[in-house]
Amino acid sequence: MTATNEKNKIRYAVVGLGWFAQEAALPAFANTDNSELVALVSDDQTKLEELSQKYGIQHTYSYEEYEDCLTSGEIDAVYIALPNHLHRDYTVRAANQAIHVLCEKPMAVTEQECEAMIKAAKDNGVKLMIAYRLHLEPANLQAVEIVRSQQIGEPRIFNSVFTQQVEGGNIRLRDVTGGGTIYDIGIYCINAARYLFQDEPTEVFAIAASKGEQRFSEVEEMTSVTLRFPNERLATFICSFGAAKVSSYQIVGTKGDLRVESAYTWHGELKHYLTIDGETQEQTFESHDQLAAEFTYFSDCILQNQDPEPSGIEGLNDVRIIQALYHSIETGQPVQVETLERTQRPTSEQTIKRPANDEKPELIHAASPGGNS
Repeated sequence: MTATNEKNKIRYAVVGLGWFAQEAALPAFANTDNSELVALVSDDQTKLEELSQKYGIQHTYSYEEYEDCLTSGEIDAVYIALPNHLHRDYTVRAANQAIHVLCEKPMAVTEQECEAMIKAAKDNGVKLMIAYRLHLEPANLQAVEIVRSQQIGEPRIFNSVFTQQVEGGNIRLRDVTGGGTIYDIGIYCINAARYLFQDEPTEVFAIAASKGEQRFSEVEEMTSVTLRFPNERLATFICSFGAAKVSSYQIVGTKGDLRVESAYTWHGELKHYLTIDGETQEQTFESHDQLAAEFTYFSDCILQNQDPEPSGIEGLNDVRIIQALYHSIETGQPVQVETLERTQRPTSEQTIKRPANDEKPELIHAASPGGNS
């Protein structure tokens, strides 16, 4: 897709001003041609005052005033960066006021919530996109093409490790807000297995482990997952909130394999290590502004009346799989999973590159999960 001219910009409200919204999303609007940040929604008055001043935003609202924001005539779309358990409510309310919705992943906490979001968007004729930024990212989309072109032969195995240290008190460690390793970071591994195999899993199995630290009193410290795909392909991954920072996956075929390092990162370089017949080629993908790409893509979908590829169905399928995985943890048994057929999958055609934004904004009343941003 190509960006439209400057006169045709989609006007956004950012709802929720946590660390990711502040560090990644807010600065990204200046790096687009078709998207404009015009409103902020938060209950933190200091955030509203300081961030509106920094970005020249005239319109700020508390959560109680969300409806006023939606009906103000000032916005065309919302970017929802709230805790997971609030996604459904804020999406449905926006859709009911004919406002388009870009919602962070996981889409919601339950499949019923996801279905309500899809229905509200459909009933009101608005676009709903789930913020799978890697569906636009060059290294991951080239990985899709390498697998599709059979360079590594028939893909048989996907394996991934995604781990980081999350400090006690972080919202990701709270059960009531939809926290937990699979919802928060395991979703990346599930989604990568699905877009690399270009298919949906039929059966899942998971076990969780925690060594009794206070910070893991509500959610598991780490989870090991196996997904069975059609044609007897297997995907495995481990995700953890209590281990050193690792973000990589490997897909192994009958003739070779591809390893992607820093695979799920939202900034910085990504690397490919492609091995065929024992010979390895290395390729480095420079850092891009992935959020600017995401806003550009969604705005284009609105302006050109096209359905976003990372749709509500994409979000629903991941949440169905996640719920089945937690059911497996509870029962100690494999669980059959039924997902909806996907007519669209990410391909290299939707690659969008935006120059990296190296400025690290000063965070206001927010901290990264590791507390070191």
